[in-house]
Amino acid sequence: MSNTVETRPYVAWELVNDFMVDVFKAYGVPEEDAKICTDVLLESDRRGIESHGCNRFKPIYLDRIKNGTLLPVTKIDIVKETPTTVVMDANNGMGMVASYKMMEMLIDKAKNYGMAGGAIYNSTHYGIAGYWTTMAEKAGMVGISGTNARPSVAPTFGVEPMMGTNPLTFTMPTDEEFPFNFDCATSTIQNGKIEYYERSGKPTPAGLVVTKDGNTLTDSGKILKDMRAGDCALLPLGGLGEETGGYKGYGFTTIVEILSAALAGGPFMKELSGKNPDGTNRMYQLGHFFFVINPEFFMGLDTFRKTAGDICRGLRESEKAPGQERIYTAGEKEFLSWQERKDKGVPVGETIQKEFMALRDECGLDYHFPFEDK
Repeated sequence: MSNTVETRPYVAWELVNDFMVDVFKAYGVPEEDAKICTDVLLESDRRGIESHGCNRFKPIYLDRIKNGTLLPVTKIDIVKETPTTVVMDANNGMGMVASYKMMEMLIDKAKNYGMAGGAIYNSTHYGIAGYWTTMAEKAGMVGISGTNARPSVAPTFGVEPMMGTNPLTFTMPTDEEFPFNFDCATSTIQNGKIEYYERSGKPTPAGLVVTKDGNTLTDSGKILKDMRAGDCALLPLGGLGEETGGYKGYGFTTIVEILSAALAGGPFMKELSGKNPDGTNRMYQLGHFFFVINPEFFMGLDTFRKTAGDICRGLRESEKAPGQERIYTAGEKEFLSWQERKDKGVPVGETIQKEFMALRDECGLDYHFPFEDK
């Protein structure tokens, strides 16, 4: 957890939820779909993953609906289905809506057959991958998911953006208050974090982005601009070259790219840029994959929970480095973030405050936010 004192005003969860649902509806998203999309975005803020929460509401979803690269009404086609698998076409609709339907289907299949897997193509940004894997965990199962994205990551020894930040995410039940939830990109940093830095007026730390001449870049606004032009790229986990293990991150990124595209026969890499050769906008056509494992078909859920919990507790109780107060396991910081925020609300920075007020006025909604009273 950060020791930084929060100076941004908090807005009640219910107020933000209702507002975002109403804005999505005003943009043509059906009410039930709007509720799903809003919950996915706010789950990011509940977990303290602000790069994928309210911060992305307008630029990644509403602006794309407006410019025609995201369809507000999601037409889902089941292209192929077996007792344990599903291939789904999202038809360029809301990736979060298609993913919710997919996870409902896979959880039901895994209850009957022990395991299930699915792939979606012609989709759009599906929020934090951990939302989908947590759906499996809440059902007493292991969830695994990944997605490709617009090209922004260079291969080891390369400088050209070829693959997305491609998260590879796992959530597993434990006997603790929170699950083991490993949800992160396979790059050193994700686009959403750089967008968050840019909107917060902060530089991107050195060593995470490589330019065409092999140097690093820290100006967040310039990174976003140059990324679109293909003049810089994010680095895979491990960083530049092989000395610090960059090839390992490169390998994981490639695994996610292959599974996200090949299982459903969808597009990949440069085809996911969202741009035509002449620079005009086009559909992103992203791919996602999902796997669900039911521990009851192995040695049982209780055994899994206890073993997973024992492993996590053992790690946290191990010897700490000098000057360190505690060791965390994946999902713990997100749980602590929720404990800190659940009664306070969503911390809303100045940029998002302005966006909320502008969206309210644009959509003709009757909302008043507490930050307007300052």
